[in-house]
Amino acid sequence: MRVPEPDAPRRAALLTLGCARNEVDSEELAGRLTGSGWELVDADSGTADVIVVNTCGFVEQAKKDSIDTLLAASDAAAPRGAKVVAVGCLAERYGAELAENLPEADAVLGFDAYPELAERLGDVLGGHAPAPHVPVDRRTLLPISPVERPAAANDVAVPGHAWVPNLARTRLSDAPVAPLKLASGCDRRCAFCAIPSFRGAFVSRPPDDVVAEAAWLGMHGVRELVLVSENSTSYGKDLPGGTSALARLLPRLTHVPGIDRVRVSYLQPAELRPDLLEVIATTPGVAPYFDLSFQHASPAVLRRMRRFGSREDFLALCERIRALAPEAGIRSNVIVGFPGETEEDLAELEAFLTGARLDAVGVFGYSDEDGTEAAGYDGKLPTEEVAARVERITSLVDELMAQRAEDRVGTEVTVLVEAAEDDDFECTGRADHQAPEVDGECVLERGSGLGPGELVRAVVVGTEGADLVVSPRETVASSALAASGAGRGPG
Repeated sequence: MRVPEPDAPRRAALLTLGCARNEVDSEELAGRLTGSGWELVDADSGTADVIVVNTCGFVEQAKKDSIDTLLAASDAAAPRGAKVVAVGCLAERYGAELAENLPEADAVLGFDAYPELAERLGDVLGGHAPAPHVPVDRRTLLPISPVERPAAANDVAVPGHAWVPNLARTRLSDAPVAPLKLASGCDRRCAFCAIPSFRGAFVSRPPDDVVAEAAWLGMHGVRELVLVSENSTSYGKDLPGGTSALARLLPRLTHVPGIDRVRVSYLQPAELRPDLLEVIATTPGVAPYFDLSFQHASPAVLRRMRRFGSREDFLALCERIRALAPEAGIRSNVIVGFPGETEEDLAELEAFLTGARLDAVGVFGYSDEDGTEAAGYDGKLPTEEVAARVERITSLVDELMAQRAEDRVGTEVTVLVEAAEDDDFECTGRADHQAPEVDGECVLERGSGLGPGELVRAVVVGTEGADLVVSPRETVASSALAASGAGRGPG
């Protein structure tokens, strides 16, 4: 077994799977480690004493990817005697069961271990691995009462909740965009979703903490903030002032030095209040971008999902958004093959998607998730039928997304450049209506000479599926975008 020399810094590598919320968790873990004297190294460098895998436990494919990554890390670590530690949602959700079935992991740590991660990794290196995490329904750890919850949160390890400058976060990339966590947990009880059971009840971060972290990110080269949580429309319901808190916070964030664009993700359609809709649609510096979790459009299916809405409700919401911001980006995810879904239900979803003209849609086939209400439903569809419906809806949304991109030809967009041009790849970036990784991107004409982190106004001259081909017109100085309003209405 390789043990570092007494005076040598211990080295850790971090591998992150899953969503942007996990990315924030990883950077906070990195901050705790470097603050305790650890050195961060690349997982491929072959120099790590411990490889920490921040796992995802959302759906079956995510679980498989996490396990495959843990196994690959173990294979890479074994010849050098390095250790592999599982953290994150899969570790929190399955704990001791994961440890028993995956002996390749030297330790399985839950969220409560995060504040003492450096010490726990030291124990692992010293041959004294902590007992595997024992899962608990985290919804029971915080009271439902909004009045009591903030006080209770002080006694519970909530990843991404406290902000301590120079300790709480270390950036793991130099990308000009970074996620920023608004809250942790979720109080909704969607029949298909297990997230509340391992992420816990909803807890908002104090606005001043969010602004402070935004300022820190702005000082470290970030030009776009992506606000993430399990349900951003719930932000503030457990804070003084209630659910108008996000509508008040967003303008504050646009005035943070260095930050030119603020994007909100994970909005619940049934909770999107008029004041928040207007702030997102019209505030200079806030991307007119609506990441709306529709999930379906058939009222019957939505009721079985423990959700609300209908095709008419959702189309009306899209119309209200576009009345304020005609070029706003709207994206969503949908689940097909939900227990009891009929051909008529699927046709209702198709009618909604055709009428909504969404910029991006993620299509997921239903599968049972441990501990969810839907896992006990009758009316389950055969796996082959679910796959066929996924293919059918995916084919439709691919066509609709390409059409929506074509609608943007001739319009002006403001692009944040994320990858520079080289001999093999073109210069790429994202416009207001495009979020990192989940949506399309902008491809800039060759010879632009632009580099990562630059903002440029451009005209859309063509499309490649959901991607836009754009011709640059002028660069935008840092923080000038919010001051100019980029052609948008008053906020």
